[in-house]
Amino acid sequence: MSEKTYPSINDLTLEEKASLTSGGDAWHLQGVEAKGIPGYMITDGPHGLRKSNSATTGEVDLNNCVPATCFPPAAGLSSSWNPELIHQVGEAMAEECIQEKVAVILGPGVNIKRNPLGGRCFEYWSEDPYLAGHEAVGIVAGVQSKGVGTSLKHFAANNQETDRLRISANISQRALREIYFPAFEHIVKEAQPWTIMCAYNCINGVHAAQDHWLLTDVLRDEWGFQGIVMSDWGADHDRVASLNAGLNLEMPPSYTDDQIVYAARDGRIQPAQLDRMAQGMIDLVNKTRAAMSIEGYRFDIEAHDEVAHRAAIESMVLLKNDDAILPVANDAKVTVIGEFARTPRYQGGGSSHITPTKMTSFLDTLTERGVDAKFAPGFTLDLEPADPALEAEAVDAAKGADVVLMFLGLPEAAESEGFDRETLDMPAKQIALLEAVAAENKNVVVVLSNGSVVTVAPWAKNAKGILESWLLGQSGGPALADVLFGKVSPSGKLAQTIPFDINDDPSTINWPGEEGHVDYGEGVFVGYRYYDTYNKAVDYPFGFGLSYATFEVSDVKA
Repeated sequence: MSEKTYPSINDLTLEEKASLTSGGDAWHLQGVEAKGIPGYMITDGPHGLRKSNSATTGEVDLNNCVPATCFPPAAGLSSSWNPELIHQVGEAMAEECIQEKVAVILGPGVNIKRNPLGGRCFEYWSEDPYLAGHEAVGIVAGVQSKGVGTSLKHFAANNQETDRLRISANISQRALREIYFPAFEHIVKEAQPWTIMCAYNCINGVHAAQDHWLLTDVLRDEWGFQGIVMSDWGADHDRVASLNAGLNLEMPPSYTDDQIVYAARDGRIQPAQLDRMAQGMIDLVNKTRAAMSIEGYRFDIEAHDEVAHRAAIESMVLLKNDDAILPVANDAKVTVIGEFARTPRYQGGGSSHITPTKMTSFLDTLTERGVDAKFAPGFTLDLEPADPALEAEAVDAAKGADVVLMFLGLPEAAESEGFDRETLDMPAKQIALLEAVAAENKNVVVVLSNGSVVTVAPWAKNAKGILESWLLGQSGGPALADVLFGKVSPSGKLAQTIPFDINDDPSTINWPGEEGHVDYGEGVFVGYRYYDTYNKAVDYPFGFGLSYATFEVSDVKA
């Protein structure tokens, strides 16, 4: 038998086949050493490699990770509307996986931003399925071009964090087909991700991990998916039912391979189905062998940081620029206010938390570039009440400045995986500080740091300029300086509508559900599809974004 065909499913015992359908530990596939099947590592993305230093023991430690490039999360990168750039980010991520011997990086996540309060909006791409699919496909194609696998997630309808482990998303077929499936379908057909991760939640009463219609009828038979399906960590509730539905891999392992063996022996699992699921795992290992066999590889830290820098520049969206207050003149007297300028919030919280290879804040960048600016933190990065002394210091610092750059936004305590936000507003102490500073100096530019939209209208009158910077990854400081001081012109466009009020969003009436279910009563009218169809005014529409250029369009005829 040739190396190319060994091992195959025919070389394995029943027990060995069963073992392939569960992990070896929290971060490794289960190998069959005697048959030449290694237990390669798989670990978190989606906007960079999050490999735990304790990964060899199978422990989950989100904050003790090997250094890796932290690229802008999808909330920012989606605003670039630049598939070529996103492909380059994917290639860089793969090179870091090769160095760290990671066979599959878990991402990208392409669930729809059904409601802007969703806790994982920072790592999802858009309210629009076309944009989400046509951007995120670059991550899949870029990573896999280097011989490393991706895991497209979370299939499907993981649109909220509240009760995410068990809630049933009750959705019409039309909404599934027009809104919640298309990004997955496009990426499957265009790039064939080597793995797909199923969601925790149920869809119309059936757990995603054991939904034969979802994992086999739609994904494999309709769309032609050729890879393997793995569970989200802890989403597999019934291994036999899941395997029969089309789930190849339970993660992390529950150490119940005997359940699969017994079910195969007594006829609850057909031999052909177990063979299909186990062969898929062999195929995955074989796809990754070449990259995982590379020894001594080291990625170029500086080159990857430059990719992160370019990505951060293209992630920013200029919302307002009255009196051409931006870009800031090189000889301007500048005051910087806001703790985010010194302690940037550059990524989301939860399983995607990356230890960056380097970190340069906006203040650090100003120092490096010889810009003499006053600084006042103004507030603390927590949800505690305002500190009057910090407020007074900030207002005093604003006096006499040609321009005040105010760094405002959502601290990590207000936005993370694991919970949904309760309000669209920024912390009240930040808004009060903005009002006090604007009363002292009218030349205020607000720079926002947030993973999903915040209300802008209530405080916009206090700012001549507003730059939505989202979460910019590790090179956000230099990128912000490039844009604010006019080295480059902002080019980002909104991938998510900014409404006037959360109650304007049509999903809010059913958000976040009750008694174990959430009704998607708005159907296909998600985001701009609702606002445009029903002529509902919004603050900033999907696709909006200014630049420093001025131009006009005339004599247009349709």
